[in-house]
Amino acid sequence: MNRSGAPDALKQRFAELFQEDGQLIRMIFSARRRKSLEYSKVTIRPVQLSGRRMYQAEYTFDKKVTHENLSAEAALAKAVTLVREDFKQVNVFTASEDIQILASKPEKARFTTRPATRAMPALAHNRTKQYIIPDGRPCDFLIRLGVMDQSGKVIQRHYSKFRQINRYLEIVEDVFPALPEDKRLKIIDFGCGKAYLTFALYYYLKIVKNRDVDIIGLDLKKDVIAFCSKIASDLHYDGLQFLMGDIADYTEDHADMVVTLHACDTATDYALINAVSWHAPVILSVPCCQHELFSQIRNDLHQPMLKYGILKDRLTEYLTDGLRGLKLEAAGYDVAMIEFTSLEHTARNIMIKAVLPRRPDPSKAAAAQREYEALRDFYQVKPSIEKLGALEVTR
Repeated sequence: MNRSGAPDALKQRFAELFQEDGQLIRMIFSARRRKSLEYSKVTIRPVQLSGRRMYQAEYTFDKKVTHENLSAEAALAKAVTLVREDFKQVNVFTASEDIQILASKPEKARFTTRPATRAMPALAHNRTKQYIIPDGRPCDFLIRLGVMDQSGKVIQRHYSKFRQINRYLEIVEDVFPALPEDKRLKIIDFGCGKAYLTFALYYYLKIVKNRDVDIIGLDLKKDVIAFCSKIASDLHYDGLQFLMGDIADYTEDHADMVVTLHACDTATDYALINAVSWHAPVILSVPCCQHELFSQIRNDLHQPMLKYGILKDRLTEYLTDGLRGLKLEAAGYDVAMIEFTSLEHTARNIMIKAVLPRRPDPSKAAAAQREYEALRDFYQVKPSIEKLGALEVTR
C-alpha cells in the first residue's frame, strides 16, 4: 500500500509510533542527504529503563557506534529532525506492519506498508549477556586459572576477568573471517603474561571453531612461562606453547595473527613492525605506557597546553596510537580503534584492530602515509613505528 504525506502527516505518523502503548520495534534511518554527515545510519528502538519506557538512538559512524537514551517526546523530535535534515529513507518495523518511508522531499514523503516481519522483543535494557564462553558451563582453562569453580560458575571476584575474556573473544570472532581457511593457523601473542587471553584464544579457535592452530605465547618472566606451560600440558592444549623472549629480538618467518595486549611503550611498535613484515592478516594490539614521544613533542601552537604534564601525557598517548594506526594503514591495513576492557595494571583500554584486505588499496595507503607525515611533522616527533615502511604488504 502506497500513500504520500505532508510534513505534519509525517510527524503525526511518528507520534503514533512513540505512544506509550505503541508497537514500535525499530526505526532505521539511512540514505544520507549529504556526504558530510558524520554518521551513516541511525537506529531508534524502545528500551525499558528503571521501569520507564524510553528510546535508544544508535548512531553508526565509520569506525564507532554511539548511543543516546531519549524520552518519547525527545525521540519523536529526533525522528522528525533526522528525516527533514539528515536522511532520505526510514524503515520502520512494528508488531503489526513494516513501513518504508521514502522522503527525498520530506513534504512529499511516501509510505509503503507490508505485513510485519519481526516480533516484539523484550524491552529490558540490561538483558542477560550472551557470552561466547557462558557462565554456568564448565570450561577447562577457566577452572584451572581460578576464574570458574568445578561446576562452571564464575567466581564473583573474577567476574571482571570473565567479562574481559569474552569481550576479547567477541573481537576475535569479528576478525575470524580474515584468517586463512585452508591451513594450520600460526599465532604469536607478544607479552602474554599469565595468558588468560592466550588460553581463551586457543580454546576459541581449536575447540569452538575446530581449527588447527599453533599459538606461541611470548614473555620475559621465567616463572610465568613455566606456570603457563604446565597448564597447557595438563589440559593437553598441544598447539599452545610458551617461550621466553623479547619482542624486539624475536624472529620468525610468518604469522597469521599477531596479538600484543600489554606490550609496554615501544615494545608495541616492534610487535607491529614484526607483524607487518610477516604479512599477518590480523593484528590486535592494546598498547600501554606510551612514553616515547613525551620528551620529543614540540609544537608552538599547543605549547601553552603542553606545559601541563598530565595533559602532555594524555596528548602523547593519543598521538602515539594515532601515528601507529596511520602507519598500519600506509602498510595496506584496514584499521579501527575500538574500546577494550582495561587490563589489571593499566587503565588503557584502546585496542588497535588491523586487518589486511585481500587487495590493499594503494591510493588509500598513500593518503594514510601523507597524513602520517603531516601529523609527525606538526608535532616534530620521530616514533619507533617510523621504521615501518609504507605499503610493504601484498597478499
